[in-house]
Amino acid sequence: MLENLPQVGADPLWELLAEFQADKRKDKIDLLVGVYRDETGVTPVMENVKSAENQLANQAASKAYGMLSGNGTFNRNIAKFILGADNPRLHNQRTIQTVGASGALRVLADFIKRLSPNVVIWNTNPGYINHQPIMEGAGLQVSSFRWQDKGGELDINACFADLEDAVKGDVILLHASCHNPTGIDPSLEQWQQFVDFCKRKKITPFIDIAYQGFGETPEQDAAGLRLFVEQIDEVLITASCSKNMGLYCERTGAAIVMTNDEEKLAGISTLLERITRSNYSMPPNHGAAIANILFSNQEPWLEELASYRDRVNGIRQGLTDALTKLGAPSSMQVIGTQKGMFSMLPLTKDQMIALRKDHGIYGVPNGRINLAGLKQSQTEVLAKALIAVLDK
Repeated sequence: MLENLPQVGADPLWELLAEFQADKRKDKIDLLVGVYRDETGVTPVMENVKSAENQLANQAASKAYGMLSGNGTFNRNIAKFILGADNPRLHNQRTIQTVGASGALRVLADFIKRLSPNVVIWNTNPGYINHQPIMEGAGLQVSSFRWQDKGGELDINACFADLEDAVKGDVILLHASCHNPTGIDPSLEQWQQFVDFCKRKKITPFIDIAYQGFGETPEQDAAGLRLFVEQIDEVLITASCSKNMGLYCERTGAAIVMTNDEEKLAGISTLLERITRSNYSMPPNHGAAIANILFSNQEPWLEELASYRDRVNGIRQGLTDALTKLGAPSSMQVIGTQKGMFSMLPLTKDQMIALRKDHGIYGVPNGRINLAGLKQSQTEVLAKALIAVLDK
């Protein structure tokens, strides 16, 4: 068997992380992996999560197997959080807990493959690095449409020019907020254009909401997604608690399938459970149990989340102010208008290498940086380094 083992290169992101860890420079900066860090450079455990874990430890609940669909209370809570507690379409959906949002993406990719194996998944370019591999891993065809223009803003005309090749039954994969990797989100008016496009072309929207509450409030970050839910019968949704609850290693996510055909809801649940049963059986419960405690008393958690969001927004503004003082091009200054953890620097691969080699600042070769990994005290250092590599 093993004589057929192919030569597969290591994941380039993790190779860069290993290079960063081996770098002896004390002033090096890691802008690689998409995790939130505080001003000390640590990814903290939320205080509300610590409190929830203490409650769970004291309860000492059974560790017996759960259901294939995961924690039922969690499924109801996260559906309400995403769709809105008063959304009349809450009865038009089925939610299944998954192993993080990546697990949700694969579950729904397999779901699509079972029901419509020949459809095309339309994905943003640039887009989340794992969207295309997950879709292709399920045997689906992926095509891309342009997202960001040279000025660092949404190229809405290019989006629809590329998407005009989509046909009835195809699927469009969109980020509900804090687009990864560009940080560029549509306005509410532009979201409506996407809704109208899906209705006109009979395209199924597939919305990935991994950063709800990290760009603006949870309600604002879900506003575009809710336009689809209000106006389109069939909607696919994946969600994560990694960022807004800091439950990265707990792998707590959800997949949601919506339809107005209530007779199909039971069949949807069964198929989703069959998919997970043949894959990982059932998701871990600990993260879902933590999430339920946070959902049951949201105000303290949302206040803590707001402090995370404010820190990231402050980093964006601080970096933008430093770039403005140095006369940086507008394509860099636009970082201040983008949202969430990520932005794409308007730099070439060689310039990103120079940033790493000459300044000890590690970003992805395509220009993506994780601003949530930057300290406020490092914004001026980064700004000066960016200006320095522009002529490389």
